[in-house]
Amino acid sequence: MALKVYVDRMSQPSRAVLIFCKINGIDFEEIRVDILTNKQFSPEYKAINPMRQVPAIVDGRFKLFESHAILIYLCCAFPGVASHWYPGDLFKRSKIHSVLDWHHSNLRRGTVGLVFNTIIGPLNGLPSNAQAAKEGEKLLVRSLAKLEDFWLKDGRFLTGSLQPSIADISLVCEIMQLELLSEKDRDRILSPYKKVVQWIEDTKKATAPHFDEVHGILFKAQKKFRERVATESVKNEVKSKM
Repeated sequence: MALKVYVDRMSQPSRAVLIFCKINGIDFEEIRVDILTNKQFSPEYKAINPMRQVPAIVDGRFKLFESHAILIYLCCAFPGVASHWYPGDLFKRSKIHSVLDWHHSNLRRGTVGLVFNTIIGPLNGLPSNAQAAKEGEKLLVRSLAKLEDFWLKDGRFLTGSLQPSIADISLVCEIMQLELLSEKDRDRILSPYKKVVQWIEDTKKATAPHFDEVHGILFKAQKKFRERVATESVKNEVKSKM
């Protein structure tokens, strides 16, 4: 029975799991859980993930949620996965765990706080929260600085590795959410961090062609969101002159 992967491609962790499965040739069935229409709250999905978030997997009778746990499980359960994704060496594994734990409390919180409160929330009818967006951006910038000066100080990939690990794919998918911002804001935030920008490109190349294919929905949303923001900006400018 093929692995079942429950995802929404607009979700950063979902994209990380999908890219990982594709690049490692894991046989799986992708099952979409549309979070914008609240499919994650259905009784059927609750039976798979009581936390009602994506991604989640079902492998036979085994169910698992939380993307980092899923990535570790896939590395251990499927023998065809290359060792650099999750090395057998205890010290290297521990460093990967350190990055993943740091990610949830820092980079992820910053990215979600900024993007949700400036783009996704308002465009889906929720009130804008400028203070939350400001705090999110501050945490995001601090996180990018840590990536630049610490996590990427010893090599092309995180923890000084010459090849990507599950930490690289997870964190790069997180940063890709910034594509939903205006091009000006995205460049303003990312461009000061040269190592980070190069690392993103290196991770894309290491996971090609699957990286761009899985992110296709994000790029479509980017165009849609930027057009809507531009339209709203014009409307507000017209109103201000009336």
